[in-house]
Amino acid sequence: MSKPIDKQINKLLEQHHKLIHSESLKVKSHVQRENGDWILNTLMLDNIDVPFKYKRKKLYRSLQGQRVNITYYPATEQVAGFEMEIMNIVRIKVA
Repeated sequence: MSKPIDKQINKLLEQHHKLIHSESLKVKSHVQRENGDWILNTLMLDNIDVPFKYKRKKLYRSLQGQRVNITYYPATEQVAGFEMEIMNIVRIKVA
């Protein structure tokens, strides 16, 4: 069953060269908050000091303490006049 998933990920990575895929990362914290019609999810991962963000239409169960496989790309965001590095998640699955 993991073969089709690997093919999917490889296809994504080939089409979009800025994407990065990481597996079995442990979620240190998971915060969900409303942002208009969307729920903005922010993850902090073990041993990584950069927040990972993604949006959903509905609340999602907490991923805190779980291991996840993610596909993401680096970006910057303005916070209180400072540029801050973030990672935008394109695809996330519990490992």
